[in-house]
Amino acid sequence: MSKSKTNLSHLFLPVSVMVLLIIINLIKGADYFSITLVNGALYGNIPNILFGASELVILSIGMTLVTAASQGQDISIGVSATITSAVFVLFVLQAGDVTLLTIIAGFLISCAAGMVLGAFNGTLVSVFRVQPMVASLILFTGGRSIAFMIDGKLSPILANNISNQIGTVIPGVPIQTPIILTAVFIVIAAAVLRTTNLRLYVESVGINPSAARLNGINPKKIIFLTFLIMGVCTAVAGFIAVNKAGRHDSVNLLKLIMMDAILAVAIGGNSLSGGKFSITGSIIGAYTIEMLNRTLLRLEIEPAMIKVFKAVFIIILMVIASPVVRAYVEKILTRVRNREFLNNSPISAVADTVVTKEE
Repeated sequence: MSKSKTNLSHLFLPVSVMVLLIIINLIKGADYFSITLVNGALYGNIPNILFGASELVILSIGMTLVTAASQGQDISIGVSATITSAVFVLFVLQAGDVTLLTIIAGFLISCAAGMVLGAFNGTLVSVFRVQPMVASLILFTGGRSIAFMIDGKLSPILANNISNQIGTVIPGVPIQTPIILTAVFIVIAAAVLRTTNLRLYVESVGINPSAARLNGINPKKIIFLTFLIMGVCTAVAGFIAVNKAGRHDSVNLLKLIMMDAILAVAIGGNSLSGGKFSITGSIIGAYTIEMLNRTLLRLEIEPAMIKVFKAVFIIILMVIASPVVRAYVEKILTRVRNREFLNNSPISAVADTVVTKEE
């Protein structure tokens, strides 16, 4: 199978689900694609989805790389983002006057904190060969307490114009800032994958670590690197989330987002057991999840029941995307192709001619 056909097969599920959700929303209301300009910024269903999924998209990119290389998932990403954003807020508030330079410095320090957390998980997985979900369970369990201690047992508020503009809109720019930051991050990720051998190394390690080692690739370094990248992703997501909220909530910030990130990877056509991956599929999967959440709200489903409907929808998707169903569908399609080939072949034409003459 060619690379283009493989990419299309990866994107079939997320694109199909997104189209289905769009159809449901169009049935619910014809104004689904309407966009209005409010105070110089664009608002509407589509901008709101792009805005709401910003953190999830960034975390899904990191989760894709971790899953592909380590054959497991990092369930501490929401907690790590809470810790890195706590470091950012602490630095900004202690710096005194908040300037753009202060914000950038705080962001870089939070990225360094994210890399430390990623290195912690990466060391457990790559060096000590702890299963990724178990290794990240340590931070998942105690990480919010660490963020709470960094906050000083408070919920500090970012009361400054620069943070407000990062979390909402910059005057004179119609697109909301988190959407712009997410787009920039996607471009950077795409450039890294296109200009380096990272994709090749990650997929090689995920498919067969022993074979990768024989070909000069160090599986430990690659797995460790993916967790470092995941740490940076958590810092970026935490930075966007805390500026959106305008305050740091160590208890609820990006709570349980790791489940949506894992789901986005799965919906994107990626195997949760590692190997080949599609960043594009994961990004579409992340936006699909956000669209699903907003669609359920649009259908006026009670908030308490949304998780139930979402769970049922996810089960259906996972069954459709399962290897068993895929193999069965592929088997049926192969039979149909073979039958069409036999019906259109010269041998079939000759046989029909002989039967006609005998009649």
